[in-house]
Amino acid sequence: MESSSNDSKKKTHWWKILLWIVLILAAVIAAYAAYVFLTYSRIPDNQELQITGNARDTLQTGTKYTAVTYNVGFGAYTKDFTFFMDGGKSSWAESKDSVIACIDGAGRTAAAFNPDIVLFQEVDTDATRSYHVDEAEQLNTLFDGYDHVAAVNFHSAFLMYPLYQPHGASNSCILTQSRFPVSSALRRSLPIATGVKKILDLDRCYSISRIPAENGKELVVINTHLSAYGTDAAQGNAQLEMLFADMEAEYEKGNYVICGGDFNHDFTGTSKAELNSSRGDEEYSWCQPFPESIIPEGFSRCLDYKGGLVSTTRNTDVPYGKNSFLVILDGFIISDNITCHYVSNVDTGYEYTDHNPVVIQFELM
Repeated sequence: MESSSNDSKKKTHWWKILLWIVLILAAVIAAYAAYVFLTYSRIPDNQELQITGNARDTLQTGTKYTAVTYNVGFGAYTKDFTFFMDGGKSSWAESKDSVIACIDGAGRTAAAFNPDIVLFQEVDTDATRSYHVDEAEQLNTLFDGYDHVAAVNFHSAFLMYPLYQPHGASNSCILTQSRFPVSSALRRSLPIATGVKKILDLDRCYSISRIPAENGKELVVINTHLSAYGTDAAQGNAQLEMLFADMEAEYEKGNYVICGGDFNHDFTGTSKAELNSSRGDEEYSWCQPFPESIIPEGFSRCLDYKGGLVSTTRNTDVPYGKNSFLVILDGFIISDNITCHYVSNVDTGYEYTDHNPVVIQFELM
């Protein structure tokens, strides 16, 4: 009888231990969830941005200039890098040295076009995933003689997912370089996902940089990186409608408008099908056609590609190769008082990032 009583006590003892373990784990998870949501905040809209640098050139009409847009992928995307949110494996870049090399390579690629304006996206300033390299500072050193404008586009608390390599804390920006002095710059907060989805979307924005031209008008340069994860068509259109409203207002004032960046839509509307003819229509359903019908009158996408149709991004579920999903997400939209002499999506072989640069030659009329 005594042995049976002892066995019963042992069973009760183990159940209590198991219960305490479950309760402690539940408390830790609840505390972490509270930390993530309580530390979540959005940057206020219409934030004035700091302008640094030493640009001196004068913007003129009747002169051909070059602009580049390039998503540098926080310095992580070597050819073999795959990202966990795309169905790949990694959450961080391979190493600090790899981050520095990728950012240097992407920056020098952009600089080789001798650009007058450069729009960079996914530029980390202090993030776990990129080993806390200040990529904005690194890029700015490659563009001496330019003005620099950075706008925070992604910031988060320490994210514990995925458990095998927590994504960590992130601070990331969109970065504009201008060979012409920028008189003022503004950060506009885009509408984003709500509820739990906002943790994936965080703090999307676009920046507006004003460059005085010799004729008294302004060139309004907009750098944007629209939402990808956790978004839907309604939210994507809401972001574009807000963006287009600002563009239209500037155009009505008589200003010139150039908007470039990563639109996270099939920019041509057909590149998904043309570049991936062997895939089914349902595959990679996140990639929706650009909603051409909401582009305001007086604006157009630069689509007359010199050198043919070249993708501007690869999906990073697999290393870059013949099985990669390719599409055009990046590009420029301009007002009709600007002539686009050519546009080219430049094939870099995805050497430094999961994007290719887009280059335009433009002229103010």
